[in-house]
Amino acid sequence: MTSRSHARPADQPPSRWRLRPRAGGRRSALGWRLGTPLVVLLSGTLFVASAESSGGTDLRPGRYTDLASLVEAESEQYDELRGRLTELDREVDQLTAAVANDSVDRQRTRVEQLRDPAGLEPRSGPGLRITLSDAPDEIVESQPPDADINPYVVHQQDIQAVVNALWKGGASAVTIAGQRIITTTGIKCEGNAVTLNGVPYPQPYVIEAVGDPFALEAAVEADDYVDSYRADASDPEIQVGWGMETDDLVVAPAYDGVLSVEYAQPLA
Repeated sequence: MTSRSHARPADQPPSRWRLRPRAGGRRSALGWRLGTPLVVLLSGTLFVASAESSGGTDLRPGRYTDLASLVEAESEQYDELRGRLTELDREVDQLTAAVANDSVDRQRTRVEQLRDPAGLEPRSGPGLRITLSDAPDEIVESQPPDADINPYVVHQQDIQAVVNALWKGGASAVTIAGQRIITTTGIKCEGNAVTLNGVPYPQPYVIEAVGDPFALEAAVEADDYVDSYRADASDPEIQVGWGMETDDLVVAPAYDGVLSVEYAQPLA
């Protein structure tokens, strides 16, 4: 990622060979009569072993050739793991609640107080919606081969700049593609998809924030980096996608992913 300021040979006819009889032809023919059944038997054994090992699946699956299929497969796997995580968390909560201990009770009370600021509780209310997308295909494809295409593509720093501006504007909750953003969320671009917590999401990238719409909009418009992006969006020769609108009801679900840290302390 860079800043917006930028940064088959022809087939040959088969050779014809003149076969000449070799000495010991009878022995050679006998060898073939004996060897062929043996090869067939071994091949059949290998096929059976492969079928047993694969369990009916392809031992050498084809590569994904469609990004949308890859995103869908990764998302489904993530949803399955997230469902399993939810079940385990519920089991842990039940076991913890059954413990009669004053120290445990105090820690549980402290955890409950921190759930909302940590993004573990849902938020809703008026807010702002911003949509980022790559420039139209016809504009990108019209560029010369040696052209710098960075201005025509949404980069991770573009998304991060918008999110940071929203935090500065007092957002109480921010989502990207409907996924709650918390302190440990990593935003990473891979190809033409953004990866959040290891799950890829294709464009357009919809960023929503809960908060005072006017304060959020003012903070976004005052950000120098976002202003540079918006300039590229308004340039008819670039037209990278940009959209911003207020909404009376923005819903930010609670973060339900993996929390990879045990605790944190504020900097002095």
